[in-house]
Amino acid sequence: MKNQCLYYDLLDDEVEERLSKNPNLLRSDIEGKKIKPKWVVIDEVQKIPRLLDVIQSLIVKDKIKFILTGSSARKLKINGANLLAGRAFDYRLYPFSFIELAENFNLKDALNYGLLPGATLFKEKNDKVKYLKSYISTYVKTEIQMEQVVRKLDPFKNFLEVCAQMNGKLLNFSKIGKEVGVDTKTIITYYQILEDTYLGFMLPAFHTSLRKSILLTPKFYFFDTGVKRALEQTLLSDVVPSTSYYGEVFEHFVISEIYKLNHYYEADYKLSYFSTKDGLEVDLVLSRGKKEVIFIEIKSSEKIDQVEVNKLAKLTANTKIKTYYLSLDPIAQAFAGVRCLLWSDGIKEIFEEAK
Repeated sequence: MKNQCLYYDLLDDEVEERLSKNPNLLRSDIEGKKIKPKWVVIDEVQKIPRLLDVIQSLIVKDKIKFILTGSSARKLKINGANLLAGRAFDYRLYPFSFIELAENFNLKDALNYGLLPGATLFKEKNDKVKYLKSYISTYVKTEIQMEQVVRKLDPFKNFLEVCAQMNGKLLNFSKIGKEVGVDTKTIITYYQILEDTYLGFMLPAFHTSLRKSILLTPKFYFFDTGVKRALEQTLLSDVVPSTSYYGEVFEHFVISEIYKLNHYYEADYKLSYFSTKDGLEVDLVLSRGKKEVIFIEIKSSEKIDQVEVNKLAKLTANTKIKTYYLSLDPIAQAFAGVRCLLWSDGIKEIFEEAK
């Protein structure tokens, strides 16, 4: 099997320098093998955009199969690189999901330290904290500083902390800009960088032509609760149940789980949130076209809040909208069309029915 696979790590300075000077050496390496490799694996391929032209030729003419990995598409987009349209499948790897971890999943750890593989491997709190701090430091150094994504690094570092504090909240780009010390356009660019480097995702407002009062301001969520807490420097303090902060982190966790599973199951849901000027709000909306819509309210309470359920039922009354109330209450119930389920059971049901 070893002879059937050729591996390149572009984080290795010597490997990167060699292929960067002459990308065609990739073809020479393959042709020089006595047994043609079935697979060629290239890690951090975005570091040498010109390599993709050679790769395309090898795919088309020589039928070589490639596994190309990377942590950022931004450099490829900016340099107008060959993105192998029609010749490659695009997959994204996220932190572990609760489904993958199964019996090894621990909600307390997930809320405090997230589900990055490294964070789940360590048993001691101090090790988890050190790992997450190192992850953030590496991101800034490797993805931002070395790739020269931003001209000035200090404002971007300040932005990351403010952005973490604004996680899941309605975004005011102008206000954030004043706090960081840059203009609004720069803040918008910063958020685009976070999306391009897969550190998070925008959650737009759900909108139909029938809802004139919809607030169109987006929200932003980091891809992992541990990374978000590392950026806002709260890792040393545990997430305490029955607090507003616990509710925010739990909501973030559930939304990020649905986000990653939506990609893995290829459910093709568009994710958004619902909020009006009258104060009506739904944490998450899943939609496919105009006919299929799911409203999801997320609560960290161990008992169903009947008042909140009634609000949700009233909001979706006389519509075809499926409605879920996900919480820590293990007892499955239904009220006026609202499915009240334990968060994990609810997520599984949603994607089971999406097939």
